[in-house]
Amino acid sequence: MERSPAMTSVDANWTEFHKKDVSEKLPFFARNGRLYDCLFAQQFDRELLTRLFKTADALREMTKKKEGMDYAGSLLSHVRAMLYFVQPSTRTFLSFLNAAHILGIRTSEIRDTSTSSEVKGESPEDTVRTFSSYVDLIIMRHPAPGFVEKTAWLMNRTNRPVPIINGGSGKDQHPTQALLDAYTLYRSFNGEMDNKKIAMVGDLKRGRTVRSLTYLMKNYRNISLAFVSPEEFRMEADILEFLKRHGIPFTETGDLRSVMGGADAVYMTRVQDEHDKAGESGAVDYSPFYFKTEHLKLIKKTCVIMHPLPRRHEIEPAVDEDPRAVFWRQERNGMWARAALMAYIFGADSKING
Repeated sequence: MERSPAMTSVDANWTEFHKKDVSEKLPFFARNGRLYDCLFAQQFDRELLTRLFKTADALREMTKKKEGMDYAGSLLSHVRAMLYFVQPSTRTFLSFLNAAHILGIRTSEIRDTSTSSEVKGESPEDTVRTFSSYVDLIIMRHPAPGFVEKTAWLMNRTNRPVPIINGGSGKDQHPTQALLDAYTLYRSFNGEMDNKKIAMVGDLKRGRTVRSLTYLMKNYRNISLAFVSPEEFRMEADILEFLKRHGIPFTETGDLRSVMGGADAVYMTRVQDEHDKAGESGAVDYSPFYFKTEHLKLIKKTCVIMHPLPRRHEIEPAVDEDPRAVFWRQERNGMWARAALMAYIFGADSKING
C-alpha cells in the first residue's frame, strides 16, 4: 500500500534528524535551558549530575519522616504519568513507579501491547500520541533502538508535547540507568568522582547500561576504563571513538583478574542474549567473566562491585555479604535518582533542595 505524501515527508524529516550527532540534537529536547526529554546519557553534564545527586540525597533525608513524605508527595500531585513498558522490566519499572509516587505523581501503565489498539493496527507512534492526551509525562521502555527518540521528536512537533523519559531503548541507550550508576559511585566515594579506574565486564557489545555509563565518564577528570569481555562481546567502535575524542584512556582485555587490583569499581553484566539472532550467545564461554568469592581478596578495600541486575551467574551469591558489593544499594538508588530527575524536569527540585 502506498504511503501518503505527508507520511513520506515526516519519515524523511525524521531520517535526516536521526542522522545528526547527538550534540546537535540536544537543544531540540530542552526547554528554557533545562532538560525536557531525557533520551541520551550525553544530556547529563557534571553540573546537572551534581544537582540531581543532591536532590536525590535531600529527598532521601526528607522522606524519612511522615511530614517530609507528605510534603514530597504534594510537589507533583498535579502531574499524571504513563509508564509504557513494552519490553520486560522489573527494576526499572518499579523504580520509576515508586519514584513517581514519592512525588505524588499519579500513574497509568501499559506493559503489553496486546491490551492496546496496536492489535487493531494502530502505529506505536499514534499509540504514544494518544497517551499525551491524558498525561503530562511518558516514561518508555522499548526494544527497538531509536524508537524512544523518534517518539520524543514526533511529540515535540505537535501542539501538545509532553516530556518523554527513556527507560531503555534497544541496545543503544539507558540514560537513567547511567544516572543511577553514577549516583551509586557518587555515594560510594563520598562525592569524589575524579581520579577513578572503572572495570566494565561482560557483554559490552550489547549492554546498553555500560554504553550509557561510559558516556557519563567525560564529565569527570582523570578517569580510565578497562573493558573486560569475550572477543565476541567487545565494546563497539562508536564508544571507543567517543573515548578517544574526549581523551579518556581505556584498555581492552579478556583477563578479568589482571584488572581487579587497580579498579575502584568493577561493573559486572550478564549476557544480553535477548539480542541474539540465532542463539549465538550459547557458543561463548562466559565463565571467565564471573566474579567469584575468591576474587574478593584481589580487589581494593575501597573498591565497589556493581551490577545493573538481573544477574544470572556473573556474581556468586556469597559475594553479596561483602560490604563492597553495592548492587542492591545500586538498585534502590535508582528510585531516588529517577525521582530527582522527574522533580527537575517539572521544576520542583528547588522546593526539595531549599
